[in-house]
Amino acid sequence: MISFIIAMEKEAEPVIAAMERKRERKVCGKRIIFGTLFKKKVSIVICGVGKVNAACGTQIAIDILKCDLIINLGVAGGLNGSLKIAEMYEISHAVQYDFDLTQLNGTAIGTLDECNENYLALDICGKYPAKRLATGDRFNDDKSDFKLLTRVLDADVRDMEGGAVAQVCMHAKVKCRLYKIISDSAGSGSTTEQYLKNLSLCFETLKRELKNILN
Repeated sequence: MISFIIAMEKEAEPVIAAMERKRERKVCGKRIIFGTLFKKKVSIVICGVGKVNAACGTQIAIDILKCDLIINLGVAGGLNGSLKIAEMYEISHAVQYDFDLTQLNGTAIGTLDECNENYLALDICGKYPAKRLATGDRFNDDKSDFKLLTRVLDADVRDMEGGAVAQVCMHAKVKCRLYKIISDSAGSGSTTEQYLKNLSLCFETLKRELKNILN
């Protein structure tokens, strides 16, 4: 089975609307929707915002739902001029920019204790431009974060879940794909204002590209 890991109810709505033969249950407080999508058996785990929620939802999908492909979908922030608002991108590598063992291990920021490099490589299909994702439990316009994300980590996209999904799938040896739609662009005004303004455009992109993602 394919399982979508999606943070928020509103992000999941376009996927739920396209599903057939739906049923629901709750596991560990997470809403799970089962059904078919373009004739394929799928489930959606609405995990909640942030890395811990994303990791919990992904583990549920792997251990309880027995999924063999995880797809993390959601909106995200663009960090440079190579990304366009409401466009879909697939993630080739993901890092957790708020994970730092530099002082203890002497490793680059974002390097997990069990890894030698900070970026985790992901499965990509080549259907969309491939970008590098930085994940952290922060939604802000902080200049020091922007400097870290762009100058140190050379990331293209920023979100709050993808890196955690990738970490769980790495350990479980389950195929993982991340698709992000750009809701805001760093340096173009308030991140919050852009996010709220562009959400509907992002959801239209998701509706349009959903079949392409599954096929």
